[in-house]
Amino acid sequence: MILSNSFTRPQNLDKIVEKFKRRDNPKQKYEQLLWYAKKLAPMAEEAKTPENKVSGCVSQVYITSKLEEDKIFYQGDSDAQLVKGLVAFLIEGLNGLTPAEIIKLTPDFIEETGLQVSLTPSRANGFINIFKKMQQQALAQLTQNNELNT
Repeated sequence: MILSNSFTRPQNLDKIVEKFKRRDNPKQKYEQLLWYAKKLAPMAEEAKTPENKVSGCVSQVYITSKLEEDKIFYQGDSDAQLVKGLVAFLIEGLNGLTPAEIIKLTPDFIEETGLQVSLTPSRANGFINIFKKMQQQALAQLTQNNELNT
């Protein structure tokens, strides 16, 4: 595994990053994203609220999280298929981790995929904003869980 700030990248996330690194051209990377988009479980319309909306994205993007047995699980959706693929990429890579593990992650893995070169600047920024939203939700879950346990 590759180290990121002396923190070992989670196995699921590492596998996905490696898949994208093996794709030689932008078209293959897009096809991989569209494949992830098709795999994404549908999100309930009532979860598409302002507090779950990712700011800084041109597309409509929503992320929710829940804590189960100290592990965080996300759901998400977007009205744009490529962005939906980015959401699915992050959900598959981060689901089942602890909030602390998610908070410790740096966005270095995004650059490693080569997607930032393939994506428009607004989509590349959106990818980082989605990741940051997921980290914010992980922090909120951690804070809420700590308050319940004290």
